[in-house]
Amino acid sequence: MTDKAPEIRRLNDAFRSSFIGGHVVLTSGVVALADTERRALLRSVRAFEAFDSDNDPYAEHDFGAIDMEGAKFFWKIDYYGADMQSGSPDAANPHVTRRAMTIMRAEEY
Repeated sequence: MTDKAPEIRRLNDAFRSSFIGGHVVLTSGVVALADTERRALLRSVRAFEAFDSDNDPYAEHDFGAIDMEGAKFFWKIDYYGADMQSGSPDAANPHVTRRAMTIMRAEEY
């Protein structure tokens, strides 16, 4: 865990729970779900709290796995610079970081 992990975690939790403050990308497998299933999955992502040392080794809350009706889904937050072309120079600084969360079926990973 870095000294910036608490701030990165706070920013990631705020983004994940609201989908505000970044870009949310749904893969084709998620888009293909029925509307009710897709809405349930998005609610599960926003409510996700099952962080542990296996899925969150750096305590940044940037990844999660969800089982829903026999299917496994992943979500992952990545950090980009303001141009969205390169990595962020400081994921703890929202002025230089753009967050992007991808929500996918596990088999699309």
